[in-house]
Amino acid sequence: MRINPKMKVREVAGEHIVMRVGVNGTDMTTVIALNESSLLLYNQLRGREFGVDDAVRVLTDEYEVDETTARLDAEKWVREMRQNDMIIDE
Repeated sequence: MRINPKMKVREVAGEHIVMRVGVNGTDMTTVIALNESSLLLYNQLRGREFGVDDAVRVLTDEYEVDETTARLDAEKWVREMRQNDMIIDE
């Protein structure tokens, strides 16, 4: 899976949000706010092929969290990103 290259992170009013960038500019119908860990995963995994194990590794390397908790969080992040077309399978 990959992060959808049509999605871009922007900082707006101190919040990091992801927006779909279309042919005629930004599509504001898809705007998702990212918390600190979601932004970390987005930045570490964009531009390359990755799996849930890669997301788990990012979380355990950055935070003092056990692998089971990191896996639950990573799976939730992937599921929510997919639901919003922010992750594509290639």
